[in-house]
Amino acid sequence: MASIHPTAIIDAAAKISENVTVGPYAYIEGDVEIGEGTSIGPHSCIYDGARIGKSVKIFQSAAISNVSQDLKYAGEEAFFYVGDNTVVREFVTLHKGTVETGFSKVGSNCLIMAYAHIAHDCVVGNNCIIANSVQIAGHVNVDDWVIIGGSALVHQFSTIGEHSMIQGGAHVSRDVPPYVLAGNIPFRYSGLNSIGLKRRGFTDEDIATIKGAYKVLLLSGLNTSDAKNKLLAEYDNEYVTKIIEFINKSNRSLLKK
Repeated sequence: MASIHPTAIIDAAAKISENVTVGPYAYIEGDVEIGEGTSIGPHSCIYDGARIGKSVKIFQSAAISNVSQDLKYAGEEAFFYVGDNTVVREFVTLHKGTVETGFSKVGSNCLIMAYAHIAHDCVVGNNCIIANSVQIAGHVNVDDWVIIGGSALVHQFSTIGEHSMIQGGAHVSRDVPPYVLAGNIPFRYSGLNSIGLKRRGFTDEDIATIKGAYKVLLLSGLNTSDAKNKLLAEYDNEYVTKIIEFINKSNRSLLKK
């Protein structure tokens, strides 16, 4: 059975699974689904459209699936999905989607630290760490295994590629391709996320290959189209292929050296 504090306010229509814990003064609206083993901290607010997975830990005063701050939002049905085993720390705000996509999402096994904000129509992948006070604007995509340092600001419509790491306090104003370190002012490429890649099983050969690809892409003086063609001609490697795919999908200017 769920363990619900008597001061919690829960709409009768909310779907609360087995072994869910709801703390004092939590507020849960009706169009909400909460998976098994999840804990909802005191004073948290879980709004209509929240779809929360299993064994999620939500700390005090977090707000999940609140309405978008986008002025075009007109009350349409929208959702916020939180994957299994994710941790949402205190005072985090997660806003559901708008008519553009209908949802926002944080994947499984993520850590969203205190005071972070993820806006409407965003998708954050699996195994990501979003540090304290990171502010992510609308329509941002963050791929798997990304780490964003504290107080970073992420511009709307940006994409951050998998296994990359963003420096704390950075202003993410360009698309960040996979596997890199990015930061400084102005925002730029700062090398590979080599330590993170090694921790996740990338071999020295893998890392050397990725490093070589970025020498072509960012350090050779070639424009992006010519650099991409050179990569296609010289590399037959799954990680370089992912870099090329990222370039092809990018709708904003790409990170530079």
